[in-house]
Amino acid sequence: MKTLRLLLGDQLTRAISSLTDLDADADVVLMVEVAEEATYVRHHKQKIAFLFSAMRHFARELVQEGIAVDYVRLDDPENAGSFSGELARAVARHAPDRVVVTEPGEWRVLEAMRDWREELAVPVEIREDNRFLATKAEFAAWAGEKKQLRMEFFYREMRRKTGLLMEGRDPAGGQWNFDAENRKALPKGLRVPPRRRFEPDAITREVLDLVARRFGDHFGDLEPFGWAVTRADALDALRSFLGEALPTFGDYQDAMKTGEPFLFHAVLSPYLNAGLLTAEEVCRAAEREWREGRAPLNAVEGFVRQIIGWREYVRGLYWLKMPGYAQTNALAAGRPLPDLYWTGETQMNCLAQCVGDTRRHAYAHHIQRLMVLGNFALLAGLAPAEVEEWYLVVYADAYEWVELPNVHGMILYADGGIMASKPYAASGAYIDRMSDYCRACIYDPKVKDGAGACPFNYLYWNFLIENEARLAGNPRVAMPYRTLAKMSAERRAAIRADAARFLGTLTSTYGT
Repeated sequence: MKTLRLLLGDQLTRAISSLTDLDADADVVLMVEVAEEATYVRHHKQKIAFLFSAMRHFARELVQEGIAVDYVRLDDPENAGSFSGELARAVARHAPDRVVVTEPGEWRVLEAMRDWREELAVPVEIREDNRFLATKAEFAAWAGEKKQLRMEFFYREMRRKTGLLMEGRDPAGGQWNFDAENRKALPKGLRVPPRRRFEPDAITREVLDLVARRFGDHFGDLEPFGWAVTRADALDALRSFLGEALPTFGDYQDAMKTGEPFLFHAVLSPYLNAGLLTAEEVCRAAEREWREGRAPLNAVEGFVRQIIGWREYVRGLYWLKMPGYAQTNALAAGRPLPDLYWTGETQMNCLAQCVGDTRRHAYAHHIQRLMVLGNFALLAGLAPAEVEEWYLVVYADAYEWVELPNVHGMILYADGGIMASKPYAASGAYIDRMSDYCRACIYDPKVKDGAGACPFNYLYWNFLIENEARLAGNPRVAMPYRTLAKMSAERRAAIRADAARFLGTLTSTYGT
């Protein structure tokens, strides 16, 4: 039987389900660069370059293994521009007995795959993605009829299933979660390790030239480009993180510093999400660092939790709740996305720094995404769909399955509490405590109102006032609402006036 095996650009794993039974003597692997996937949102230039280069390198490795690869480049004059069009052309070229694919990470692509079964003259087999530790069915069984799906309890199930950081039936160190130990501000003088970066080879350089020509008007800087684009280099990046950054990652994972976009973070998510690394191998490697005494438990547990906890959890939630999940808007937020998210032009230094890091690197770490960029979007009442598209555009690791639940549920509370027990809203004091951004800002986080006050301060209280009917019954926000109840009418009016004045200065005219 001759099989045509379509491999998507984020499925660059040799052991992926669509390739597990590959017959090198008969089968053909189809890989395609299509304009539709590069432009359905206007992805950061580095993300497009990373994926196209990684795809080309992976295809070369398959060929070196003796596998027939049909690779269609973006600039092929016959390129149909879509998965559906290219698959139909490949079926006509190769006349296979069947088509085999691994399910995609996005609902819209899965819908297209299901249509192929009707459109193509050969059978289409859609296989489950075997790179995740929890299947969709396992997550659905865990979720059951629960109205609230708390990651912490799912994470414990994943620990039990994998045995990661377990001592028999009990968690290593006697507790499941060391998050309380992982919230330290960065001390002065602490050395931040240099991050492993990779010089573009001839293949990557050719891709960079292509992206510059075809997508030069997309968001973000294309160069300097330093991402790993092969599995060997991704493993090198993993080793670098384990040896140089993991021991300190736990303590300072919530810290932020001007000019240090990576700090002690792994910066492995683009490789995980594209398939160059797998979740299990990364977590096993980190666990070995603890068991062999090279990294403390709080650091390793925090890292493992992000992968077998958050990453697996948001993927399960996405497939459980789609397609309707994206349509909810529990806080009725509707303000257009301000231009500052694209330009970085704002007097709020924290926002300027985080947008600048994002523009330069197609990356920002989780606290920048959640507690600066996301916190502002929440407090300003920005429209969920516009915020979600921005996050999908700007980050090299962003795919809808991971981006949408994190932004919709965790950042914006747009799902009404399915994912998070409360909105992650904070005033300027949090950013001042966890970063050095406020030192170079014209606004003062210690000033609560008036022209010189940090906008996060009055936006925080304005958010609580605007959403009092929706949130006051939530026990997780009972304390700030008790404080709000003691405020005079005059104080409330001043907060509302400050917020209205500031929000009125936001412009929303900039295109992506």
